[in-house]
Amino acid sequence: MSLSDFSLPFSDDLSRREWLRVGSLAAAGGVAMTSPAIARVDMPRRPAKSCIVLFLLGGPPQHETWDPKPHTPAEIRGEFSPISSATPGLQVGELMPLTARLTEHIAVLRAMSTMDNAHSSSGYWMLTGRPHAPMNSENAPPGAPNDWPSLAAVMRKLCPDNGLPSSIRLPDEIWNDGRLVWPGQDAGWLGRGADPWLVKCDPAGQNFEVADLAPPAGMPRLRLDRRQQLGAQLDGQLPWLQTQSSTSRWNVATRQAVDLVSAAHAKSAFDLNGESSTTRDRYGRSTFGQSVLLARRLVESGVSFVQVNYTRRPDDPAGSPVWDTHAKNAERLKTPLMPTMDQAYSALLEDLLQRGLLDETLVVWMGEFGRSPRINPQAGRDHWGSVFSVALAGGGVRGGVVHGASDATGAFPASGRVQPQDLTATILHRLGHSPDTPLTNALGRVQAASDGRVIEEIL
Repeated sequence: MSLSDFSLPFSDDLSRREWLRVGSLAAAGGVAMTSPAIARVDMPRRPAKSCIVLFLLGGPPQHETWDPKPHTPAEIRGEFSPISSATPGLQVGELMPLTARLTEHIAVLRAMSTMDNAHSSSGYWMLTGRPHAPMNSENAPPGAPNDWPSLAAVMRKLCPDNGLPSSIRLPDEIWNDGRLVWPGQDAGWLGRGADPWLVKCDPAGQNFEVADLAPPAGMPRLRLDRRQQLGAQLDGQLPWLQTQSSTSRWNVATRQAVDLVSAAHAKSAFDLNGESSTTRDRYGRSTFGQSVLLARRLVESGVSFVQVNYTRRPDDPAGSPVWDTHAKNAERLKTPLMPTMDQAYSALLEDLLQRGLLDETLVVWMGEFGRSPRINPQAGRDHWGSVFSVALAGGGVRGGVVHGASDATGAFPASGRVQPQDLTATILHRLGHSPDTPLTNALGRVQAASDGRVIEEIL
């Protein structure tokens, strides 16, 4: 790490104390810990053009990923050791060898906190930037009072569609046992027109294609055009239909489907056959890996916001699906969770770097919460919203930075605590939208997009 890493302008306004602080950090050669003085004088960056959110459903453990605790007893530190990363002084879990080589591009938040131990309510806060009412409430259905729009929906509202929807989720929505869908994934009070497009798919499957991107089988294009004309005539003759809540969602979906079928570049964006076998192998041939690759193709095609959910698989064990490792935490992490994540996440960062796109693409690694500091009798870790880790890369974020710290056992914030609204505010800010951007609901009430604080320390 050198003095030039801070991009400090030469100015008489810099005090001797600020220069000494920077010099001491450079001399230490360790992790770039955040400093208000440094954050204040950082040169401004252009807004990022797009954001990819990797949402690890179930709650990835902080101890085995970004916040290892090697000096704690075995029942806390777990079976794995930390490894050194590309950033001097920063260690990560040993199951992240590919990611460890890229930490100079990554900022880690080690003191994210919701104090909510329920998947769907803590997830609601992480996805919307608003706490669920009440907190610690599992399986609460979508709808008022928990109908704040997701960040994906806010971006759909703020960014115009261009053939493809400006905000897309894939390969499935997030749900609890019984297919109980979490609140906070749609547009809520913003209205159905701002719903992020949900693409239910398996990009790793043979002959993968998105059904919505082609006309119904056997329907000639002329017939499709005539159907559109008939629909337009009906809309004109029966305007009252437009005001009926039962048809509003249908109208939005119909317009979106027609736009997609009509857009030549839409089908091309989803065509993974346009990638080499080497690239597809680098991301991994898993559903998650190919979904992450698809996200890269979508942002290249002009999509502003893509959320990739690390979703359930048919072979997930009952009671501990995906990252919800209540039992056999170490075994589940070794295979299949961490290798799949490490391969896809590192491939995305490297791919964006090689294409010159990382500086304009913000990549967010997150889940709804973390895992308990103490391993339970089933060799698992339980829900833990008190403190956990989130990572950001690209999009104007300073790499090689750790902001905040957990306590000695990774149980509670020790310093630099941030909350989900601060994360959403930071993402909006890096995408060129002030957190104060006004959003208007159906009743004409205006509310700010986020009431969080931009995390300037990592920018």
